Amino acid sequence: MMIEKSGSIQLKEISLPEDASPELRELAQGMVRVKHLYRSALKVAVTQMEILDEEFASLYDHTPIHHIEYRIKTVDSIVDKLKRRGHEVTIDNIFAHIQDVAGIRVICNYLDDIYYLRSLLTRNESFKVIREVDYIKEPKDSGYRSLHLIVEVPIVISEGTLHLPVEIQLRTIAMDMWASLEHELRYKSNRDFNETEAARLRLCSEAVYEVDREMQNIYQGHAPEYHV
Repeated sequence: MMIEKSGSIQLKEISLPEDASPELRELAQGMVRVKHLYRSALKVAVTQMEILDEEFASLYDHTPIHHIEYRIKTVDSIVDKLKRRGHEVTIDNIFAHIQDVAGIRVICNYLDDIYYLRSLLTRNESFKVIREVDYIKEPKDSGYRSLHLIVEVPIVISEGTLHLPVEIQLRTIAMDMWASLEHELRYKSNRDFNETEAARLRLCSEAVYEVDREMQNIYQGHAPEYHV
């Protein structure tokens, strides 16, 4: 199942003041071009995921992909990220410094599925992994777990072939549940989030990881290793 989180953008959707300078109008037009190019790269990467998913569904009794979510960053989010990093808001700086304009989240059934998909992606000659961070083996201080890849994806345009980065996050259903609720509790609820609650969420993350490991063992038919 493919879930798109955001759509494309058109020039009329970018609000400009009536007295906007030619430079600002040129930047707005450039933003539309940026979104189109990254959306094209996203389509290529998502299509590859669909091919893998369909292949496993037809050949095996198990598919590693539960569902896929994908999105293009909003213009406001791109601008905010450039400013936070101390860069001038220009089209060139978007290409040079923002690697997650296009993002895919792949939700897998089991832990091993994550690393199996990773191996398939890295064997693909069309895709080049330029950055990898394993937050599963070394989770963030918050307890967040996921495998992050930045992959260069080729797209064919009128000027030739262009390679653009796409961020791919791979996580289990349980990890995605924890990450969604953690984000809701920490950033979206009208409450003062304190260190005690953060510690409780870290414990939940550990518990979720143990559930993932046990479900993997059950699927593989392995007996649990009890330590007496």
